[in-house]
Amino acid sequence: MTEGLWVYLSASPLLWLAGTLVVWLAATHIAGLVPGNALLNPIMLSVIAIAAVLYFSGVDYDAYFEGAQFIHFLLGPATVALGIPLYEKLSLVRSNLLPLLSALVVGSLTAVGSTVFLADLFGFTPAVVASLAPKSTTAAVAMAISSGLKGDPALTAAVVVLTGICGAIIVTPLMNAMRIKDYSARGFAVGLASHGIGTARAYSVDPVAGLFSGIAMGLNAVVTALVVHLFL
Repeated sequence: MTEGLWVYLSASPLLWLAGTLVVWLAATHIAGLVPGNALLNPIMLSVIAIAAVLYFSGVDYDAYFEGAQFIHFLLGPATVALGIPLYEKLSLVRSNLLPLLSALVVGSLTAVGSTVFLADLFGFTPAVVASLAPKSTTAAVAMAISSGLKGDPALTAAVVVLTGICGAIIVTPLMNAMRIKDYSARGFAVGLASHGIGTARAYSVDPVAGLFSGIAMGLNAVVTALVVHLFL
């Protein structure tokens, strides 16, 4: 009877939508038990938990995505909403326009160029290179770029999440070791390299860092779309 119930529930798309939300709430609660611990990033915990559930239950990813795709759909509106902090702090951006644009261009070129160089060095196929190149921009934009270049959007999404998690873990210790105390610079750097996950981490450290990280993430989404085509 239990097995039959599981078969019935696993066939329902709403099961995986609800399951994803439950896992996220649990991961957020766990992360809140030790505030500021980058190793307890709720996104990383959620990815590990969901991957484990799918693996041990034998559920195919396509079946999971059928239910969880509503969350994927929300990536689009969330990406558009990145324009809000940019608009609210437009005067601040204008006063620092030259350094911001310089960091934006150099950072985007480095992120995409280094990825393409290493992927080509190791002999990856063009499809894999196209999937990896936009890894430092937000997921919705990265997946659209990857799809347009005949890459694998699923691989792109996984690499984007991994990039964000790595950035969120190392950003604070790295910035402290480099003795960078300007939170606007710290935030802009992490938003440029680690998109939304890094931005969430930046907000937990300092509101100014979070603000500039969000600005960098929004601007980088536009620039990366142009830069990727230069390299590919």
